[in-house]
Amino acid sequence: MKLLLDLIIGDPQADRVVPPTGLTARLTIFVAAVMAFLAVIALALSMSAGRIADRWADELAQAATLRLPADADLLQKALQILETTPGVASAHALTADEQEALLTPWFGTEIPLDSLPIPQLIEVIADDPPYDPAGLQARFDAEIPGAVFDDHGDWRDPLLAAAARVRLIGGLVILLIGASVAAMITLAAQASLAANVQVIRVLRLVGARDVYIARAFVRRFTLRAGAGAIVGVVMGVIVVQVLPDGGGFFAEIGFSGAGWIWLVLVPVLAAGVALFATRAAAMKRLKEQT
Repeated sequence: MKLLLDLIIGDPQADRVVPPTGLTARLTIFVAAVMAFLAVIALALSMSAGRIADRWADELAQAATLRLPADADLLQKALQILETTPGVASAHALTADEQEALLTPWFGTEIPLDSLPIPQLIEVIADDPPYDPAGLQARFDAEIPGAVFDDHGDWRDPLLAAAARVRLIGGLVILLIGASVAAMITLAAQASLAANVQVIRVLRLVGARDVYIARAFVRRFTLRAGAGAIVGVVMGVIVVQVLPDGGGFFAEIGFSGAGWIWLVLVPVLAAGVALFATRAAAMKRLKEQT
């Protein structure tokens, strides 16, 4: 709490050690704004991609497909099996038009699909609790040879893995951004300390301790980083909100639910990184100037 009050109120005498304007001030604010902007974009992309993948995986988990040979008798038998299977909420046999709509993107409209022996597809929706996929496939193997039951596991598992990788990449990007902020602010703090070496010597002559001198640098650079990060977050949110709604993935980019908390945490994290980076750089530099 005392540290927070020191950052907000400060010490007018100690603040004179750090110039309020100049290259280091502009550099700190600019770097913090740019990095916060990139962090917001990275968070929006990673969270949106993960959210979409999770939703698609949930949808695939609820639906399955049964593929049968083109035989009307087998279709009726398969529907009877599904209707009597615990955990099956509904079973819908796709019509010829629905199957043609599924195949058109692959074969086009010029191929006479109605003259081909196209397998019959049945959409199966799981209930809660769901059915046993292995047991259902075993029953079809015994009663309807040639029936293939697909629970979409081959599609769902890669989606879940992709969502996990996207979140991991997003986390790594945030860590790299934080490391970049720390490096740039460290350089700016060291440059400011070097530029004010004469003032620091005078302060030491009148009895000022290194902790007192470092506190001024820490406060000034922390507030600069926090202010720059707020600007970057605002710019990032504006860019995310004005993205063209072209449908598909781009229509889903943005924050939702608890994800909005990150917009508050980004400036706080930027200020925290600046605080520790500046303190470490200041104490090291002051020891070297002893």
